[in-house]
Amino acid sequence: MSTALHAHDETVDAPPAVRVVVIPDSFKGSASAVEAAEAMADGAREAYTDRGIPVSVDALPFADGGEGTLDALLGAWGTEPLTVDTTDALGRPTRARFGVSPDGATGVIEAAEANGLPGIADVPLQARTASSRGVGALVTALLDRGVAEILLCIGGSASTDGGTGMLSALGARFLASDGTELPDGGGRLGELASLDLDRLDPRAREVRWRVACDVTNPLVGPEGAAAVFGPQKGADPEDVRVLDTGLDRLADVLTETTGSDLRDVPGMGAAGGMPVTLTALLGAEVLPGSQMVAEVLGAEKLLARADLVLTGEGRFDSQSLGGKVVDAVRRLTPQNVPVVVIAGSVSVGRDELRRSGITAAFSIAQGPRTLDQMRDEAVPAITWTAFNCCRLLAHHPRQPAPGPDPATP
Repeated sequence: MSTALHAHDETVDAPPAVRVVVIPDSFKGSASAVEAAEAMADGAREAYTDRGIPVSVDALPFADGGEGTLDALLGAWGTEPLTVDTTDALGRPTRARFGVSPDGATGVIEAAEANGLPGIADVPLQARTASSRGVGALVTALLDRGVAEILLCIGGSASTDGGTGMLSALGARFLASDGTELPDGGGRLGELASLDLDRLDPRAREVRWRVACDVTNPLVGPEGAAAVFGPQKGADPEDVRVLDTGLDRLADVLTETTGSDLRDVPGMGAAGGMPVTLTALLGAEVLPGSQMVAEVLGAEKLLARADLVLTGEGRFDSQSLGGKVVDAVRRLTPQNVPVVVIAGSVSVGRDELRRSGITAAFSIAQGPRTLDQMRDEAVPAITWTAFNCCRLLAHHPRQPAPGPDPATP
């Protein structure tokens, strides 16, 4: 698309234009959210222009706070990624990306850039010693740039240290009973006796923290960080027991320090328990990732003036309607505005589609294709599908589709 993303383009001398908003997630492995937004915008613009109908297209790459959120925000902001030297989850040198809004007020971090599983896939997983320390260097880089707000996306972590590594990098000290500082990782947290916050970077308490979290697991117990997510990070049953005990002890010490016990609060078990220290010590706000992204990008205001909304993702299924991008777009769009999903595959049934409030859903597959072919052809296929959808709707551009069937629960 020749125009900048989130820019407004309008056919001149032919008002009123049909307002189309394209607001997709990435098609993972095939097209980034930026590429998908460009492709949908191109298809929509061509369809209406072909029929001589004035059209205004707003393209807003979107994400749900997980993988791809950094790129989506940078694409919507029109800013370039920045990099900093840091360490991975095992303490090895690496470089990680972060982003800053055009006005310099908001910074965004994908924690997995510094403590993610993909970054340590070349060696055996080390559940007890994996640390979030590397994320602290990203935070410091943002603080040095003077941001007022940090958006932290925490999915995909390799660590189960309750965020202690990240806080240690910012100057906090997690001490054993003899006053020595504990080593990185969650394996020794059971020995935690006290916190020393005297050296904590004061700027970390001055900024606003928003943490994207799309799980409701508590910190500890059978549904906690170690039990549920530890095995995928290499934890065997004994590791799970040790890590869970350590997180429980961390919760005890945080309670003694702050007077607030967060161990059973939903979401505190995300990313190896990272939200618990951020919330207790830095006052972080933990919220669904799609909500955080929507607020930052002003999605609701943009959708409120749409005549048609195109959204999409790689696979549109029942999970898509439970807090992911498509669900967020559906909830933020006025009920009388049609919302069309364009996806790599569509597996939502008729009844579920009726109840969802989604007007229609289309797969980009053009005949029998292998998965590799679908990936290679994703961007032009997205454009083609958006073109076809909008060419049909262009016959009745001002007749919005109904919302959910009121007779259907």
